[in-house]
Amino acid sequence: MKQVNKSVLLWYSPREMYALVTAVEDYAQFLPWCERAEVLQQHDDGVTARLHIAFAGIKQAFTTRNTNIESSEVHMRLVDGPFSKLEGTWKFTPLQKPGSPAPAPGESLPEPTACKVEFSLSYDFSSRPLALVISPVFDRIANTFVDAFVKRAEQVYGPR
Repeated sequence: MKQVNKSVLLWYSPREMYALVTAVEDYAQFLPWCERAEVLQQHDDGVTARLHIAFAGIKQAFTTRNTNIESSEVHMRLVDGPFSKLEGTWKFTPLQKPGSPAPAPGESLPEPTACKVEFSLSYDFSSRPLALVISPVFDRIANTFVDAFVKRAEQVYGPR
């Protein structure tokens, strides 16, 4: 089984990063390997989505059931595709700018100005021949996933 664990500190709020990750229908606009992304079903707590990969001559699609915790976490679980296992989590931890003043008594904390983004993914392919063909492509995709969302944040919210 393959594992990817990435984290980054950003000057974007958890709400902003969560919005980018949960906007599945926009993935094809900024993920170079994503030919198409579609939300198949909306749920009270998330979505079922299908991603179509087209990269380095390989075309595949897979479906995940994503459970969302508003502005905090996204949990992905495999529904179908070329994997025997695919599980992932995005976590968005709020951070305040160093030296930010504490709120006055009775005031609420201001919206965080930064966050720690953590991405973890575990996956394995359903067969050895499939793994030999798809694994090099998917490994590259999985390892650049966080970087792609950081670049997207800069496009959507501006550099910070």
